[in-house]
Amino acid sequence: MLIVNIKENESIDKALKRFKKKFEKTGILRELRSRTSFTKPSVRRRNEIIRAAYIQNIRNQEAQ
Repeated sequence: MLIVNIKENESIDKALKRFKKKFEKTGILRELRSRTSFTKPSVRRRNEIIRAAYIQNIRNQEAQ
């Protein structure tokens, strides 16, 4: 459970913004979305390889 302590004289908007940032960092929503649909392990591996190649290609272009 996430707990956000509200500081003295802090607006609710700022506290809510801090809560949203903290919630986003935990990755709960991302995990929930990934669990809604099943992807086969072979497809997941293929996507990881494609993503890694893409990132490597970008890094190689930056180095040049």
